[in-house]
Amino acid sequence: MSKKLKVTQIRGLQGRPETQRRTIAGLGLRGINKSVVVDNTPAFRGMIKKVIHLVKVEEIDV
Repeated sequence: MSKKLKVTQIRGLQGRPETQRRTIAGLGLRGINKSVVVDNTPAFRGMIKKVIHLVKVEEIDV
């Protein structure tokens, strides 16, 4: 079984820098309380680290 990450946006983007807005869009998130499942790779982990204050992350088995 491979591990994946379920990322849920918990805060809005109003007043946030453009780099954080683009990172959220790059993760595939489109609004508060929306979730996406992404691979557990260093690239995605780096993106999550930049916006960790805006999202909730859970590790899931797929």
